Amino acid sequence: METILALCAIPSPTGFVDGAVEYVSARLAELGFTPERRAKGTILCELGGTGRPLVLASHVDTLGAMVRSVKSNGRLRYTKIGGYPDLYLVGETCMVYLGDGRKLTGTFQPIEPAAHVNTKLKELAPTEETMELVLDEAVSSADATRKLGVRAGDFVSIDARPKLTDSGYIKSRHLDDKASSGVLLALAAMVARGELVPNRRLVLLFSVWEEVGHGGSVLPAGIEEFIAVDMGAVGDDLGCSDRMVSICAKDSNGPYDRSVVLGLEAAAKKAGCDFAVDIYPSYGSDAEAALRAGYDLRHGCMGPGVSASHGYERTHRDAVANTLALLVAYVGN
Repeated sequence: METILALCAIPSPTGFVDGAVEYVSARLAELGFTPERRAKGTILCELGGTGRPLVLASHVDTLGAMVRSVKSNGRLRYTKIGGYPDLYLVGETCMVYLGDGRKLTGTFQPIEPAAHVNTKLKELAPTEETMELVLDEAVSSADATRKLGVRAGDFVSIDARPKLTDSGYIKSRHLDDKASSGVLLALAAMVARGELVPNRRLVLLFSVWEEVGHGGSVLPAGIEEFIAVDMGAVGDDLGCSDRMVSICAKDSNGPYDRSVVLGLEAAAKKAGCDFAVDIYPSYGSDAEAALRAGYDLRHGCMGPGVSASHGYERTHRDAVANTLALLVAYVGN
């Protein structure tokens, strides 16, 4: 749980992930493993075992934004990184990363945000056209903002605000997919301590381009099975809650491999997990990115239930524990 909180606190919008990559790599090295960082930033780490090669993948890149342009009033027009509604940006604080390494704080706000002045706020449909990024700087013109060093293409991270409640809930931006990244690091720790012996060749993959669709496109040779350990969708017509582990049978791209889905379900029952098998109506994963990249493998998807996905998300220590227990049952002797 502490690892999840720490990961969530590290800004890593897609394309700006070095801090999260360094954190994960350092944790794996401390456990005695040898993580390998590929050219596009993906971390691969062999945990041991022989036969029937399996990749378990999570991603450490998150939603975010970039500066699109500097407006005449000194405020910023933004463009989103990843797919999420602009509604989830209203009032969110953020950090803008300048090319020289400096950082500026700011807030996403509607244009004319004062409720005492703008009587049409209640009718607002948040979009990139009706919102803007307001810097915490004394600027009121485009020239003044540019003199700060702000330019198009600067990355913007949304403040995560991670919090663990006394009742066991984690609330934070970016639990997708830092909750499951924490789970995979816990799994690696169990292998390092000898508490888990892999029943096959086991490789962990931490991808960094998932939110834009091609995170799972880098794999070691010979992989036969790929499971995206991502987040379980929670909502109408779904059986999963944010205290359970979810197994995805089908998402917006089509069904997952039936043998993998049934294998995960059997492992969940063996471990006594609180779980659901669901179909996600609007979802995609790194497992499908691997298939689109041309890899010949079986694919699956599962993860802890996360409510308010792509917003200020929430999961529970029970969901995290159920996810880890399912994986241990699936990959262990």
